[in-house]
Amino acid sequence: MAVTAQQVKELREMTGAGMMDCKNVLVETDGDMEKAVEHLREKGLVKAAKKAGRVASQGIVKITFASDGKAASAVEVNSETDFVAKNDEFVEFAGKLGNIVLSGEIADVDALLAHGYEGDGTVQDALNNKIAKIGENLNVRRFERFAKPGCVYAGYTHGGGKIGVIVGFETDASAAEIAEMGKDVAMQVASMSPKFLTEGDVDADYIESEKKIMTQLVLNEGKAPDMVAKIVEGKIKKEIKEVCLASQKFVKDNEVTVAQYVEGVAKGIGKPIKVASMLRYEVGEGIEKKEENFAEEVAKQMAGS
Repeated sequence: MAVTAQQVKELREMTGAGMMDCKNVLVETDGDMEKAVEHLREKGLVKAAKKAGRVASQGIVKITFASDGKAASAVEVNSETDFVAKNDEFVEFAGKLGNIVLSGEIADVDALLAHGYEGDGTVQDALNNKIAKIGENLNVRRFERFAKPGCVYAGYTHGGGKIGVIVGFETDASAAEIAEMGKDVAMQVASMSPKFLTEGDVDADYIESEKKIMTQLVLNEGKAPDMVAKIVEGKIKKEIKEVCLASQKFVKDNEVTVAQYVEGVAKGIGKPIKVASMLRYEVGEGIEKKEENFAEEVAKQMAGS
């Protein structure tokens, strides 16, 4: 039977599979939509290994918290395109992984992939099924779990999951008591991307590396050699304040630092609060992204048809 453009569009929207794959499988199944979906999944499972070579630099960061705020998890799951990263099924999958990580100690990504997944065997099995159905390479890239005794966790997600932040606070306060402050500090981490919590946490290697860079910059500016060390020292002090969360100017009130803001909230509720940890995941950071030419891709598909 003849396959209509509307049928191809509908199947593509249902599965995320390629346009030509949808057309071909509809021809094979005489337009039976249910059988077409099954055939795509079967063919997709075969192709999953081939898709693994594609660069998956888009995706989502999912942060999850225990109801009392005393545990938290962050998971990054990658896809090839931002379009798929917004797919409801993809987002749901990332959310389920967040709950799995939150529920107990998992050593690494391999252990997570081997973990059971409701209705699909293991997480790896579920991932393969998603690859088959959605039609892109998907990848569980990294995760982290926090559950330090005496800590309460808060977080913030930006851009629909493009950036996910978790901040841990040593405090006797409840999650509800620090909720607003916790979100504010997490937003600070998302926007300003601090490298360290406090000046005392700054790595000696980082300082040495910055000194070398700044020394060369100052020399290039033509400053007198006997003034270089003093100028660099001043630049380093300023740099350290900018890369440490505690000493950064609070984005919501530049009159105070983040540390002063937290201290103010602690005094207000009558309970001590100390920022103890932070995590900032940004989707695709560090992944070499492949530049795609959309016009060329369309031309290839047209030629292939």
